[in-house]
Amino acid sequence: MAKGNSASSEGGAVARQPISARGKLALRAARSASWASRKTGRGAGNMIGGLIALKIDKTILAQLASYRDTVLVTGTNGKSTTTRMTAAALATLGEVATNPDGANMDAGIVAAYNQNLDASRAAIEVDELHLPHVADFVDPRAIIMLNLTRDQLDRVGEINMIERRLRAGLERHPEATIIANCDDVLITSVAYDCKNVIWVAAGNAWLGDSVSCPRTGEPIARDGAHWYSTGGDFKRPEPHWWVDDTHLHGPDGLALPMELALPGRANRGNAAQAVAASVSMGVDPSDAVKAVSSVREVAGRYSTVQVGAHNVRMLLAKNPAGWQEALSMVDSDADGLVIAVNGQVPDGEDLSWLWDVRFESFEGVQVVAAGERGTDLGVRLTYADVKHTLVKDPLEAIKSCPPGQVEVLANYTAFLGLNRAIEREVSRG
Repeated sequence: MAKGNSASSEGGAVARQPISARGKLALRAARSASWASRKTGRGAGNMIGGLIALKIDKTILAQLASYRDTVLVTGTNGKSTTTRMTAAALATLGEVATNPDGANMDAGIVAAYNQNLDASRAAIEVDELHLPHVADFVDPRAIIMLNLTRDQLDRVGEINMIERRLRAGLERHPEATIIANCDDVLITSVAYDCKNVIWVAAGNAWLGDSVSCPRTGEPIARDGAHWYSTGGDFKRPEPHWWVDDTHLHGPDGLALPMELALPGRANRGNAAQAVAASVSMGVDPSDAVKAVSSVREVAGRYSTVQVGAHNVRMLLAKNPAGWQEALSMVDSDADGLVIAVNGQVPDGEDLSWLWDVRFESFEGVQVVAAGERGTDLGVRLTYADVKHTLVKDPLEAIKSCPPGQVEVLANYTAFLGLNRAIEREVSRG
């Protein structure tokens, strides 16, 4: 399966292959279903279209990917942002198929390819559980491995098991270029034995899931940025790319100023991996940095919207590592902070991870606990000595804050629900 690397030396794209008659039928049915879903107001229609296409032709994903140079992006946190940045960088070479809405399982990926049949390149976000079999269908030219941490234990399960599955999946694609975060112990273990690895020091502020070596079980020792297993030769590789507060550094002494529109140290790491991947696909490094720096919001994340007397900035977090990073982005001078938590299936129904998040006191900021599981969150905030009120409806929670800037930090379904509520509120004027 060498398709994904057939043009890697020139950074070009592979020749387009014809879709089978059955595949064409599947795609027509998918587009019709998507149109009907949008027309009836049931949703964007991407998922139902992808599901129908797969029902008609189980090989449609492989056919759609067969004539493209694809970058797959996976990990626990940062997938959507890194995919958006990678797509922006690849777009400097031509059209790019991508899944900007975060639909990162098989049906959503089929829909992403189907929406742009003429694109010869693709940047595709993939759920970490689905990466091995998606890679088998797609035969990617490059795979970005971001990080691994506990997330939705009731769905994903134990993190070392995921590491072993991902490692086995990469073994089936020895020609793919792996762009891996060498600051993450688990990701390093996944990519350690691969032939073509680009190591990126993308950072890893959350260390709670990498205290022991995934290969030997012995403790991981740390000395500044360097880490190593006390039970063997497994250690942090030397990075090919790394970031500091002002520049992105790369091979052969490359140093490019990089000022992102998106906040946070984690997004600098995401940008570094997006640039490294796109450069491996033939993008000029300066063009790649300019492209990733232009990304200002990702499916509503980091966006600001005016809601009455409140200027609201939206932040999304889904697990302890993501919440810790998002909390560091909160403006301590804001007039209010709404933290909204649901516990639906897409969020993970087990919210015990809330007790792993280091909630801090926000002096002078009115904190409001919201969401379907706002009471659970309120208990956690009480134990963290964070003074707060409880208003379960997130939109009403925003309105309860003093006029001015309000920061909103929400998990997945709370974030989506609040976005819809704000859209209705704004449309009413």
